[in-house]
Amino acid sequence: MSELPRPTTARGEATRQKLLQAAEAEIGEKGYSRASVSSITKRAGVGQGTFYLYFPGKEDALRELVRHMGRELRHALSRATVGATSRTEIERRGFEAFLTFSLGHKNLYRVVMESQFVDESIYREYYQTLADAYAVGLRKAQASGEFREGDPETQAWALMGVAHFLGLRYTIWDHRVPPEHVMRTAFDMILHGLEAPG
Repeated sequence: MSELPRPTTARGEATRQKLLQAAEAEIGEKGYSRASVSSITKRAGVGQGTFYLYFPGKEDALRELVRHMGRELRHALSRATVGATSRTEIERRGFEAFLTFSLGHKNLYRVVMESQFVDESIYREYYQTLADAYAVGLRKAQASGEFREGDPETQAWALMGVAHFLGLRYTIWDHRVPPEHVMRTAFDMILHGLEAPG
């Protein structure tokens, strides 16, 4: 699936970003079916015709929005882990950064979930792209002996699941980052598993 062409001017890109922000808010608050092009453009403060300069239709805007949010999340994770000297520290910082990002982007979960009913391929692409990048880091940690051997793709999906549901439980439902004891328990389970030491 190819991405839409990007504007060639700073002004055009600023307008496109305003439309994406408006789409995020509208779809996040109302759901995809109730959000309309007119409500998106009204929120963005632009004419309805302007929308079609950037997106052929509402579905295309949703696809680009999911991609945009995925890129923003990956950039936030990368920024948070700059300077980390071990994979364990990368995991800890990345885990915290995901939850902070989710708290600051309250519509992330709903927009991504809504996309599966509009275009399942973009929904799957969002998670697969995250998992692929995650597996690369886990594979390197295994090769260096820092993490024990295992299928890094499976590990990536499992770790994403932990972060996803803690984000849902705390940042989406409670509107806060998890308390320290929750973070400590989750991270201890990630690093050491559930089995009691022999």
